[in-house]
Amino acid sequence: MAKWVYDFGDGKADGRADMKNLLGGKGANLAEMASIGLPVPPGFTLTTEVCTHFYQNDCQYPKELEQQVEKALNLVESRTGRKFGDSTNPLLVSVRSGARASMPGMMDTVLNLGLNDTTVEALAKKSGDRRFAFDSYRRFVQMYSDVVLGIEINHFEKHLERAKEKRGVKQDCELLPEDLEKLVKSYKAVVQLELGEEFPEDPKAQLWGAVGAVFNSWMNQRAKTYRSLHDIPEWWGTAVNVQAMVFGNMGNDCATGVAFTRDPSTGKNEFYGEFLVNAQGEDVVAGIRTPQELTIRARQSHGSDLPSLEEVMPNIFRELLSVRSQLETHYKDMQDIEFTIQQGKLYMLQTRNGKRTAPAALQIAVDMANEGLITKSQALLSLKPDLIDQLLHPTLDPKAKKEIIAKGLPASPGAAGGKVVFSADEAVRRCKDGEKVILVRIETSPDDIHGLHAAEGVLTTRGGMTSHAAVVARGMGRPCVAGAGSITVDYAAAKLTVGSVTVTEGQILTIDGSKGEVMVGEVPTVPPQLSGSFGTIMQWADEVRDMKVRANAETPADARQAKEFGAEGIGLVRTEHMFFEGQRIVAMRQMILATDEADRRQALDKLLVMQREDITELFRIMDGNPVTVRLLDPPLHEFIPHTEAEMALVAKAAGVPLDRVRRRAAELQEANPMLGHRGCRLAITYPEICEMQARAIFEAAAEVGRSSKKLPVAEVMVPLVATVEELKLLKGVIEKTADAVKKEQGITFTYKIGTMIELPRAALQAGRLAEMAEFFSFGTNDLTQTTYGLSRDDAGSFLPEYKAKGIVEHDPFVSLDPEGVGELITMAVQRGRSTRPEMKMGICGEHGGDPASIEVCEKIGLDYVSCSPFRVPVARLAAAQSALKTKGEQTKQSSTKATKPRVQNFGPW
Repeated sequence: MAKWVYDFGDGKADGRADMKNLLGGKGANLAEMASIGLPVPPGFTLTTEVCTHFYQNDCQYPKELEQQVEKALNLVESRTGRKFGDSTNPLLVSVRSGARASMPGMMDTVLNLGLNDTTVEALAKKSGDRRFAFDSYRRFVQMYSDVVLGIEINHFEKHLERAKEKRGVKQDCELLPEDLEKLVKSYKAVVQLELGEEFPEDPKAQLWGAVGAVFNSWMNQRAKTYRSLHDIPEWWGTAVNVQAMVFGNMGNDCATGVAFTRDPSTGKNEFYGEFLVNAQGEDVVAGIRTPQELTIRARQSHGSDLPSLEEVMPNIFRELLSVRSQLETHYKDMQDIEFTIQQGKLYMLQTRNGKRTAPAALQIAVDMANEGLITKSQALLSLKPDLIDQLLHPTLDPKAKKEIIAKGLPASPGAAGGKVVFSADEAVRRCKDGEKVILVRIETSPDDIHGLHAAEGVLTTRGGMTSHAAVVARGMGRPCVAGAGSITVDYAAAKLTVGSVTVTEGQILTIDGSKGEVMVGEVPTVPPQLSGSFGTIMQWADEVRDMKVRANAETPADARQAKEFGAEGIGLVRTEHMFFEGQRIVAMRQMILATDEADRRQALDKLLVMQREDITELFRIMDGNPVTVRLLDPPLHEFIPHTEAEMALVAKAAGVPLDRVRRRAAELQEANPMLGHRGCRLAITYPEICEMQARAIFEAAAEVGRSSKKLPVAEVMVPLVATVEELKLLKGVIEKTADAVKKEQGITFTYKIGTMIELPRAALQAGRLAEMAEFFSFGTNDLTQTTYGLSRDDAGSFLPEYKAKGIVEHDPFVSLDPEGVGELITMAVQRGRSTRPEMKMGICGEHGGDPASIEVCEKIGLDYVSCSPFRVPVARLAAAQSALKTKGEQTKQSSTKATKPRVQNFGPW
């Protein structure tokens, strides 16, 4: 017979802490606390498999479930000495949800279940407190009616307010027993009026009604939204925990509270929490009464005149301190606990790893390691790498009010506010006037690069997490909300509309790139604070990681930021980004509009000076660390505008007839430019472009080599190679240029020529390409596009549906697909190193800053990842965690067989 129910209590439990997938987080931790001897009221857990069965079988339970619940309920009765539904000594229970991942407040709970007109009298007699009994009863009727029967809570609240008004009191606890008896009758009358039936009196019917409500709440809208925001799969389901009630509302020797074993805001090793005397758990979080502090220190620091638990119940407080220590020692993490005190006895109702701010997470990890509670490796593994990202960007003041008008994708973290502008040029103009702006576009293109740089943040109505706006914003450290599809942008009228709200150019918007929220008006932000624990964690991470971390950067500002964050070189210089501003775009367009090679070379001579200057600065900043410069990659049409007015401006600036601009724009138009005339194909068609860029790199290397103690490490990267012949041809151009520069400059310098692997054919031909290439850099953005046959800018319209239906677990443009793209990379690594064993290999796509992708790269055996400057610390931590996990797996394997090689074989290559 399948086991659907697990019991706990009296120092025993069927389950353990590591059974969260089956028992949910709450159920597993209740079982664990009972097993280690903590005072946990007895109960039982209906597993998450019951929830799965429930939804797969038209909301029907397994046939054995009722019998197993009856048996577990009998065990609770024997452990408590009370009987469910008994007329003299009744057992009351709570019914709570408990998913494997914490989802606070998202699902439903019912307390005091088992009360009816008979058992309430027994409870009153047994407790000797009629007020307590009917207070519990009115709470139960209200909660059950709301959660199970679906009657809105305001129907009951107005009766409660009327009773307090009639009695002339402000607090619920000031009502007399007779007031509460009348309230119960009023509440039941509400049920009769709203449903046309009486409130259920049978405790067994109440129990199954509550169990069904909890399972149903797994699919309520707020739970669905929470799962979507926190990437929790729908198929996980929730467990249901049924537990004997203990009461914090039986008098002044009773209380209920919540606490954290350390301060969740700062991470300080200080007991932190609140409690209420003579109350039940929901009173603490509902804000009905002002809670009291746990400790004297906290009471004094908050200026409260209400006594602390340390003062009111010193013996219980000491016991709670002991529990605090025991839980941290056992779980080796900061805990969030719930407790109840019934007539001077402490009961533990819940523990879970406490949610904390990013600074607190780092502080707790460092402190626990220094205290000897955990090792440095455990400290590193306890942290979510994306927490680091929160430390590096301004965030919204959590105390500030905000009016959210739209939501999109959280494409680049941080928060920013400013005046709305709808063009890159307007962003630059207002920025020069000292104004802060938010650039709003339907979608961005490389033409908008100057506006992206000038703006405080970027908002687009189209595009996904790897759209142009998202990628560039992350690289610049700018907040970005992408794909806010509910917003309509009207460029001609210079306004955006969402629902009934219209925002015109010059009005203020605030965006939160960490949550994807768009708000009207200015919402205050707080600056990032890099605490001392940040440096400690980064140092520990660097001590254990194998992979190097480089940055994608092409401006001196980005390069300096990357180096400050610990980058060990530049893994991708996108040279096309150097051509979009000021006179550079003019020279670039002159080159594109040239009618012959002589004219092109004349324009390229102007670009040479600019490009050499930029690369020289990058070499100086990196101070001997490698700098990988990618040759021109995008199609030329991206540099030419397409409206008549813009073409006229280009013609005037370039000094050519308007007709020539029109004709050239038409010639460059492609049906699918991402798969067209771009990358190495441009350099083969116009080798003088490749020659100019190689000269800029080598002349920069020569200049820096003369004046620096550390010689520059120049890596020339050829993009979008599909054949060995392409690479061979361009390598010849690059080497010939290098020899010419050495001769002209009278100085030697070292360089490497490599290629981006971003096409499946290149991965297949990696063994042959390695005969020509001295390094590989995997351009995982395009490799994912060409492997899946997906456009990363368009996939956002249907990928959410794919995730919801389980076709894909993650967006492949956000997290590297190990089975498809990852297998191609693995094959290319194996084939490339079979030709050139010591060949350096890394990735430079947006996946380089994604922790899950970094773990895949570690397993494959790559030497480095390259990512946006603001993702460098995230990548350093993720690389350390990946190394620790890989070594841990190898240690386990070595106990039974030889350790696998670092490069895993995914297929018969």
